[in-house]
Amino acid sequence: MQPLLIVLAAAYGAAAGLLVPRPLYRLAVEPGEPWRADCPRGHAFTGPAHGWLGPARCPRCTQSEAAYGPGPLLPALLTALVCAALTAAVGPRPELAVWLLLTPPAVLLAGVDRAVNRLPDVLTLPMAGSAAALLGAAAPLPHSAGSWPRALLGGVVLGGAYLVLFLISPRGMGLGDVKLALTLGVALGWYGWAVLFWGGFAGVLLGSLYAMALVLARKAGRGTPLAFGPFMILGAGAGLVLGALGTG
Repeated sequence: MQPLLIVLAAAYGAAAGLLVPRPLYRLAVEPGEPWRADCPRGHAFTGPAHGWLGPARCPRCTQSEAAYGPGPLLPALLTALVCAALTAAVGPRPELAVWLLLTPPAVLLAGVDRAVNRLPDVLTLPMAGSAAALLGAAAPLPHSAGSWPRALLGGVVLGGAYLVLFLISPRGMGLGDVKLALTLGVALGWYGWAVLFWGGFAGVLLGSLYAMALVLARKAGRGTPLAFGPFMILGAGAGLVLGALGTG
């Protein structure tokens, strides 16, 4: 059962990852600019969810110009690997469905932040609410391995910690990071306070090491804005894997 579940989760992740490039292209704009509403050659987006869902190919462009935005293979591979790793660690527990549903938007957020140093509210705030609601639905089911009240408190704690970091150093931390921390705190808090601490700490550590490496390589200065969201997500993912294994 477990190998089949991992294969199915990886297939789901690959399929969901193929849909990441279009919303990534649409959302990767500078603050204050509207989301992109058409392809690079001016054709309006069409399709499900008002053009937000679908492959990053324009049916009205020529074959050589149809593709736009980032290629689909890397998001598909990353999403598949994350879904497979989470499934291998969590197994057939109710919360697995929550992690699998949150993985594609997390990959999307990481891509947008990496592209334009921005974590859009249109993703971060619904993710926080969805994580809390879905875990609330999973908590009373048989074989669930976490605590919903602790998950809610975890969101408050990690969000508050990032708010303090933002107030101390607004140049090094954005409000988007604070809002993302709400979701990550809810997820990490589900498995325990130690998981919350190490998952949150891993994100800060990875981001700090990356920033230090760029400064030492003279590719960035102390005031250079850096995308911190991908490291927060990576650290939280590692925390979830370790937390699930610790409750097995």
